[in-house]
Amino acid sequence: MNMEEIKLLKDGKRLDGRALDELRTIRIEAGVLNQADGSALVEWGKNKVVCGVFKPGECIPRHEASPYEALLKVRYTMSPFASLEEHGRSGPSRRSTELSKVIREVFENVVLTEEFPGAQIQIYIDVLQADGGTRVAAITAASVALANAGIPMRDMVAAVAVGKIDGRLAVDLGKDEDNFGQSDTPVAIAHRTSEFLLLQMDGQLTREELMQATAMALEATEEVHAKQKEALLQYYEKGKRGELQL
Repeated sequence: MNMEEIKLLKDGKRLDGRALDELRTIRIEAGVLNQADGSALVEWGKNKVVCGVFKPGECIPRHEASPYEALLKVRYTMSPFASLEEHGRSGPSRRSTELSKVIREVFENVVLTEEFPGAQIQIYIDVLQADGGTRVAAITAASVALANAGIPMRDMVAAVAVGKIDGRLAVDLGKDEDNFGQSDTPVAIAHRTSEFLLLQMDGQLTREELMQATAMALEATEEVHAKQKEALLQYYEKGKRGELQL
């Protein structure tokens, strides 16, 4: 089918019934893994992403250690059963390597790595089910897992994608919107400072559209952050460790 024949809007609504500025249903749970120091599960639409974090420890291999700060080591992987595209695949891919790097660079801006010279902090992200927007779900999960592990950060990070479908800007693209839309712009934003830590673009937007898209992303990530905060508060209200500053 010609991409131009695929209509993603009907009577002003998206095919799943959402308004243009409406997020899919998001559920976040902190502390889901017993063997990790911090963890989080994010169910975002049909996406399912789990993240486990280990506190600062000895850097392996030792020659990579920095005397000035901890190294963040991020591994993003998509399970072979996550989507039809990933069916039968295992091990690292070009995409997983790229996204591991992108996510690491996001958190290098907020994790207080200078507090742990010579150490490494490990972040493992596994996509169990994919339906568009896995990188923003992964960043959202990693932020909760880092906070759950008690690793000091300057800020929490929330992420969302904004794109253009049938000539209109929309937040939180689903898989079909991502595949057949005209643009996809994943964004990660620090909550307190509103600093953009990630802004990628697939497709084209005018300057005016980009300004509008970033404004929509700022508003949408406030809603995502509220879910992150709720998940962490619920975890600590159950009598788990420590106090948390959000």
